[in-house]
Formats: sequence, structure tokens, C-alpha cells
Amino acid sequence: MNFIHYFTENFLSTPDRSKLPARVLRAIHEREQANEILARIIQLAIVSLFGFIYIISPKTSPEEAFYPVPYVLGIYLVFSIVGFIWALRKTLPDWSIYGSILFDFALLYGLMISFHLQYMQPASFILKAPTLLYVFIFIALRVFRLESKFVLAAGLIAALGWLVMIFYVTEIDPGDNMLTRSYVEYLTSNSILIGAEVDKIMTIIFVTLILAAGVNASANLLVTAATEKSAAQALSRFFDTSVASGIRDNSEEFVAGKGVAVKAAILNVDIRGFTKMATDMDASKVMEALSSYQSRIVPIIQANDGIIDKFMGDGIMATFGTNGSIDNNNANYASSALNAAEDILSDFENWPDEGGDLNDIAYSGIGIGLASGTITHGAVGQSDRLEMTVIGSAVNLSAKLEKHNKAMGTRCLTDRGTYDTALAQGYEGKLQARFEISTIEGVLKPLEVVALTL
Repeated sequence: MNFIHYFTENFLSTPDRSKLPARVLRAIHEREQANEILARIIQLAIVSLFGFIYIISPKTSPEEAFYPVPYVLGIYLVFSIVGFIWALRKTLPDWSIYGSILFDFALLYGLMISFHLQYMQPASFILKAPTLLYVFIFIALRVFRLESKFVLAAGLIAALGWLVMIFYVTEIDPGDNMLTRSYVEYLTSNSILIGAEVDKIMTIIFVTLILAAGVNASANLLVTAATEKSAAQALSRFFDTSVASGIRDNSEEFVAGKGVAVKAAILNVDIRGFTKMATDMDASKVMEALSSYQSRIVPIIQANDGIIDKFMGDGIMATFGTNGSIDNNNANYASSALNAAEDILSDFENWPDEGGDLNDIAYSGIGIGLASGTITHGAVGQSDRLEMTVIGSAVNLSAKLEKHNKAMGTRCLTDRGTYDTALAQGYEGKLQARFEISTIEGVLKPLEVVALTL
């Protein structure tokens, strides 16, 4: 019973698209349209091959004889071109696919009959022609839509069509054909071996069923993959791009409690007095102001190889040196952080000229705190709800330095160790440093801080 359930779930169950989000359906339809275009290209290649073979093959019929093959190929070519152009313009409806399947086999079998008429051979000539092999190509073409119903329809029409061909040979145009039970006689004469024709029909049926099962399994996988991809793209908007890439590309699964120690710099930036300012603003205006502010700060941080760790209301915390992966760090973490701070301060000078929300924020001012050291970088949470985070004294110090800007009347503060590390890593920016021993709330001992200005 377990095997039957497994087989039914993976190969026979039809994926339910009715509850899929619109974005997932669009992704699936785009893939199906691309596949349908490929199927039409293959059809054009087939008719071109048929035409090439016909042109180079010797003509044994009298010159005045009627040649139906070119007309059949011409009709096939016209319909193939129409189908190709249609597929380029939009996703084809189901009825057009069924019509195309019917037309494919009608023309293929019609082509086989026309060969027998053109070359003035007995009707049994049809049953022994290698053109039958193209039946499997036409069935296989229907796998591109990733719906087993089209494969089953192609196989059914192919099998029924071959029955019609047998009936045509034996009843409509029997000629000098005769039934036989001898396989040797069947191969060496115009005789018809019913068992051989049954084998062909059974082969068509089994190939159809195998392809249909494979297509159904692939369709289920496509729906799952498209759903997961869409969800991942939507969720990645809640993470820094580097973090999302690091999680996706990491060779090991992220689990809670796993982390590594890395040397990194932490940057905290905050709007001065934003909470008080927000109390007098409409809720939508508050979010617009935050969006305007974040849209200026975030690209600057990312341009300097920083990673947004979290948004905390009007505060932004970023890391330099983690690069989104648990085990990959940036050797120039401190200098990158200072470069980011410099660029933020430089950009901040232009905000008053731009008016609107940025002008209000510029009037309130911003504060930046920088600290560096060895931190723990990893995942916390439970198995079904994880968050990438950083933990360490540098994280806490960065937040305290950002707040200490109020006490010192500055916009950007770092500690002496971080500043010296940045210089050692090659920082050559425009920030001017002023050194001062200061008592910071939450820090046990007085600390030598560096006030940075343009």
C-alpha cells in the first residue's frame, strides 16, 4: 500500500494550480509558453527534414503521376508556422493544443498514405515504412507543456490513428495484401502480421504512459519549485541581498545554535529625535519618511560591502566583515565601515536641498556609532524560525556610541581601536578625527573615543 501511495502521489496526482498565488501561476505560464515555442521550433525542424528527405530522394513514379507529398508537406509547413507565430504572441489555449495534436497525426498518417500512392506500392507498404518512428517524436513533443493530459491525448490519437491505418490497409485498399502468421514471410513480402501491428500499438501506449507519468512528476516538481522560488524571492526582500545569497549558496544547512567567531565592524545609524517628530506626523507620512531615509542609507552601506543586519524603527544596524555567509569575512571590515560612515555624512549634507521628508530628517540630524572586534555570527531561533544575527561586545559598543553622539554633540563616533584598525587596513578618507576620553553610559571604564567629521 505504501508503494501504491508513493506512486500515486509522485506520478499520477495532478498538481493543483487553483490555489497557487498569481505570481507563481505567471512563472509557470511563462515557462510553459517558452516550452511551447520550443515545441513549435521542433515541429518546423521536422517538416524541414521531411522536405529535405523528399527533395533528395529519387522519384520512381512516372513524371505525369500525381505527387501528393509536396502538398501534404506544404500544408504541414503552413500550420507549423502559424502555430509558431501564435505561440510567440501568447500562451496557447488547451483546445489549440488538442487541435495541433490531431493535425500532427492526421498529416503524418496522410503523408504515409501519400507515399504508398506516389510510389504505387501495395497498401501494406504503409505499415512497414520507418516513418512510424515519427509518431514517438510527436508524442514526446507534448511533454513541453508539462501537462500529462496532452501526452495522453497524443498517445491516444496515435494509437487510434494506427488502427485506422491497419483498417485502411486490410479493408479499404487491400490490393494483393494478405494476412500471415509467419514473421519471415511478413518481412519478405507484402503480407501483414497482425501481431506485429499489435506490438506497435502496445509500444505507442506504453511509451505514452511512461512519458505521461514522467511529465506528471515533473509538473509536480515545477509547481513546488516555482512556489518555493516565489516565496524565497518574496522573503529575500526582508533580508540583505548578501545574506540571502549566503544562505542560498551555503553548502551546509543553517541551524539554530551554529555560528562562528569573525572579526567585523558594526555600524549603527539613527535619526535624532525621530520618535518625537513621528508623534506629530500621520502614520503614512512616518513610513514615507523612513522609506526615504532608508533608501539613501542602505545603498551606501551595501556599496561599501556592508550588510544590513536589522532595521530598528528609525535605526539601522549594519555589519562589515560577515558577507552574508557564516564562514566568510572581509579583511578590510574597519576601513569599509569608515568609508560607509564618510559616505553617509557626505550624502547627509545634501538632504536639506532635496526638501520633503529628507529635509525634515536633516533638520533633526543623524547619529552614527562604529565599533569593531571579534563577534559571533550565526543563526538563532527555532528550527522553523531562524534569524541571522551578530553577538558581541562590539555590537553593544556600537549602539552605545551612536547614542553618545547626543552627549558630545557629534554625528559620528568610534572607538580608538576601530579607528587605528581602519587606518592599518588602508583607510585614506576625508574624515577628520578628534580624540577624547569620555565616559559612556553602560561602559564600565572611560573610553578613548574618536569624533569624526567631514
